[in-house]
Amino acid sequence: MPTPPAYAAPGWLPGGHAQTLWPLLIKPRGPRLRRERWETPDGDFIDVDFLDGPADAPLLVLFHGLEGSSRSHYAISTAQACQRAGWRLALPHFRGCSGELNRRPRAYHSGDSAEIDWILRRLHAQNGERQLHAAGVSLGGNALLKWGGEQGERASEIVTGIAGICAPLDLAACGHHLARGFNRIYTQHFLGTLKRISAARLRHHPGLFDAQRMRAANNLWQFDDAVTGPIHGFAGADDYWQRSSAKPFLADIRIPALAINPRNDPFLPASYLPKGHEVSSWVRLEQPAAGGHVGFVSGPFPGTLDWLPQRLLHFFLYETQKNKP
Repeated sequence: MPTPPAYAAPGWLPGGHAQTLWPLLIKPRGPRLRRERWETPDGDFIDVDFLDGPADAPLLVLFHGLEGSSRSHYAISTAQACQRAGWRLALPHFRGCSGELNRRPRAYHSGDSAEIDWILRRLHAQNGERQLHAAGVSLGGNALLKWGGEQGERASEIVTGIAGICAPLDLAACGHHLARGFNRIYTQHFLGTLKRISAARLRHHPGLFDAQRMRAANNLWQFDDAVTGPIHGFAGADDYWQRSSAKPFLADIRIPALAINPRNDPFLPASYLPKGHEVSSWVRLEQPAAGGHVGFVSGPFPGTLDWLPQRLLHFFLYETQKNKP
């Protein structure tokens, strides 16, 4: 088996913030994708973008992060890598993230493993006997790893393995960390989009949440306490963060799993990352010194975004068979 590529940040791009933000400036142009609209069991819809390929090729499912989409830099670089490898790719959009407001009052959240389960089971039914792999980035990675722990051995009936990239495994640690110092720039970016979409949702569903509290929120705890928690059945932000964090579920995973978390990720302090004794023997922890939050820039200036998709393809191609207890 070839050695998996280890990540090392280029010397010209130091620091977690630079490594997080630089990919936004060098985002490549991706291949053309085909979109399908799926009706959900509760009368809503999601949009799934597909990169088609040979009929017998493996299918990689990639779940995006908070307010992400198939246009996110990591989605585009993964689509490029799948196209080069002759793989097929599915990019499901969480509700409201594909450019059109969803119909139902609910949206999506970091612990939305029920939505993950429905999407993966539908793709599995469509995929026949061909290989199905699943990866998630940031919020999508947290929800996917949580799903893996909840499913236990049953997950192997659906996918060959799972990978979580920069998942905020401890949501409380992540949320409070993003409210401090320079990290507040990320919080304000997220809140700008979240508030705009939430205001539109409130116009369609009057009384869904307290509009004044939503507008006044200046950190993720306040927003999740006012909006995300209540509309998804949680008592508030603390209840939501505690019940939705994937970290406690890592010990229950029973399929090959990869969790990549750079130690300089601005979203989650390294002291909160899981240690080997906190996860099952099926889970491979990779915690490189650098990488930022879903950055992983490599090569000479201005750099490329090839490392992450290459690491994912290597894991699913080789390690899902070898990475078993």
